[in-house]
Amino acid sequence: MDSLWINSTYNIDNFETLNEDLDTDICIIGAGIFGITCAYYLSKLGFKVVVLEKDTIGKKTTGNTTGKITSLHGLFYDYLISSYGEKFAKDYLYANEEAIKNIKDIIDKENIKCDFEYQNNYVYTTSNDEVRAIKKEVQAVNSLDFNCEYVTKCGLPFDISGAICFKNQAQFNPLKYLFGLCDCIEACGNKIYTNSTAFDVKVDGDYYLTYVSDYVVKSKYVIMASHYPFINFPGLYFTKMYQSTSYVIAIDPKKSLFSGMYINFTNPIFSYRTAKYMGKNLLLIAGADHKTGQSGAFMDTYGILENEARKFYPNCDILFSWNTRDCISLDKIPYVGSYSTSMPNMFIGTGFKKWGMTLSNVAANIIVDKICKKPNRYDYVFYSNRLKPVKNIDEFKNVLVQSTNSLVINKIKHVNTNFDDIKNNSGGIIEINGQKVGIYKDDDGKVFAVKPICTHLGCLLSWNDVDKTWDCPCHGSRFDFRGKNLYEPAFKDLEVFDLEN
Repeated sequence: MDSLWINSTYNIDNFETLNEDLDTDICIIGAGIFGITCAYYLSKLGFKVVVLEKDTIGKKTTGNTTGKITSLHGLFYDYLISSYGEKFAKDYLYANEEAIKNIKDIIDKENIKCDFEYQNNYVYTTSNDEVRAIKKEVQAVNSLDFNCEYVTKCGLPFDISGAICFKNQAQFNPLKYLFGLCDCIEACGNKIYTNSTAFDVKVDGDYYLTYVSDYVVKSKYVIMASHYPFINFPGLYFTKMYQSTSYVIAIDPKKSLFSGMYINFTNPIFSYRTAKYMGKNLLLIAGADHKTGQSGAFMDTYGILENEARKFYPNCDILFSWNTRDCISLDKIPYVGSYSTSMPNMFIGTGFKKWGMTLSNVAANIIVDKICKKPNRYDYVFYSNRLKPVKNIDEFKNVLVQSTNSLVINKIKHVNTNFDDIKNNSGGIIEINGQKVGIYKDDDGKVFAVKPICTHLGCLLSWNDVDKTWDCPCHGSRFDFRGKNLYEPAFKDLEVFDLEN
């Protein structure tokens, strides 16, 4: 299921695969919006840059986002003020506001055609019991010398009880923007390599060696922009984040649409924005969030969104449906800066918590300033090596329990599923001679068998019957039914069994 963005741009991906050793100033691992934004800024500053992408450009999180560019990240500022103080919250806010301006400046300077348009952004509720929380957030934001509004009408095709509104936010086609940046990077003489999987980084004196298949990229600096970092030690990011999956549909409503961007703040989550496609104005509806690896049925994912669409647009056509996942830190603040205190010239940006279109620009500017030895006023907000106490204790416990269950308990747990119980076009785990085997049967009954153990840290995988994939409940890796790795932090494919022999 390709997204609207992928469907509308993917005839322009024509990058090479790495086939030689290279020596460069900066090696960037990952060609999503964070990695490519870093490469753009560094290329403009005259650095020699190599970008490595294990798949194709932007086809994972960036190509499956909703494409909102905003500093209104749910009801977040009252939380920031109460947890870290007004200065911290204000700097988080204005870092994102600057990012909106930065993105528009790049689009104008490079003449990138990406359907950018300013929109008001709203966080709303339809419950009178939740109005107090909205008003409290408005008060918190206004205390940060930023003008926002409390409204009771906002243009949605249903009544709301109240909403907070940020004006002059924006939306765009993220892949058109990404490919525009790629053109600029290549125009500066730098290279982007696709289908080039980096699997290790080692320190070599004052340099880093990044290993890609049979080749090595030597560089002074490395930027880990692989969405979820695949190097476990040092850094230990797998203990500080989890991945969350959400779903999107794009509909032709068959009638005129409102303007603006919208999201509510309590479950079930529904996010709305419009998008242009082949002369039509489509409506994107997103939501149905869940922790990656805890997949539900169709009616718990896309079905919820389709039902919501038909409430208000009963004659609509559903043109696209897709899903994405993003990294969430336990304190809800991204990790941006050095990968580890022991690896000072290796940098990271991750944990963008589904607001990566804006936060990726914030992160890129922080990393570029670090490489250029310049101070950045927002650096401390996103400090990657922070050791602050985790305030969300319940969430921390849930992550640890899930990881422990998958790593230990599930390895010795008996599997009750029988081979004959698995229907065509579905999957599950069975036991053969005491060994767990992941089985998928296609529509014709052909069997695909894999070892259902994640190649990252050994968690037992779960079958995702909506997307026909094997998903890791610990850290969010994903594999197709043939065992091919799709999402990090794992980068190795699953072991495949031949049941015919």
